[in-house]
Amino acid sequence: MTAVIDYDAGNIRSVEKALLALGEEVLVTRDKEAILSAERIILPGVGAFGDAMGRLHNYGLVDVIRQAAAENIPFLGICLGLQLLFERSEESGRVQGLGILKGEILRIPDHADVKVPHIGWNSIALTNSGRLFKGVPEHSYVYFVHSYFLRAAEEEIVTASTVYGTQIHASVEKGNIFACQFHPEKSSRVGLKILKNFISIQRKD
Repeated sequence: MTAVIDYDAGNIRSVEKALLALGEEVLVTRDKEAILSAERIILPGVGAFGDAMGRLHNYGLVDVIRQAAAENIPFLGICLGLQLLFERSEESGRVQGLGILKGEILRIPDHADVKVPHIGWNSIALTNSGRLFKGVPEHSYVYFVHSYFLRAAEEEIVTASTVYGTQIHASVEKGNIFACQFHPEKSSRVGLKILKNFISIQRKD
């Protein structure tokens, strides 16, 4: 069973629908015990970094997420859910992220050839043998919706990248923590394969 953390993020239902299409049992919840007893956890997200961190604090989910990471439960952050796993974002000034992974979230720089926000399909270059991408062809296209991007402090955790006005770390993996800047639940067959790979990863107590 996969727990999808409910903190009023905009893409929760599309994530749930994609998982159900794969035959996965899904629980959308903010209950601590339900989250920590799940076989795996997804933190979705669409919106502003500061607002999202505020909701996570208000719902008492910050410590739950950190505990889940410490207990090595397979955990996937999607879009804003990726960004929240890191230390800070330019979007929200002094608001601190979860700090589970090292790095910062920066605004996509203004450039004559790109529009911000970045909305659409981009191909990804795969590195470091990420488990999410087993069986996914190099340079597959996935769907992005974002104005801010990750610069991870540890290059070795980056498993996919793309270029949109700048080099973007599109996916990371460290232990049983995974995250994607793109939306696998909106990325057609490739996205479903990525989600299928994630739900195949077993919790180790």
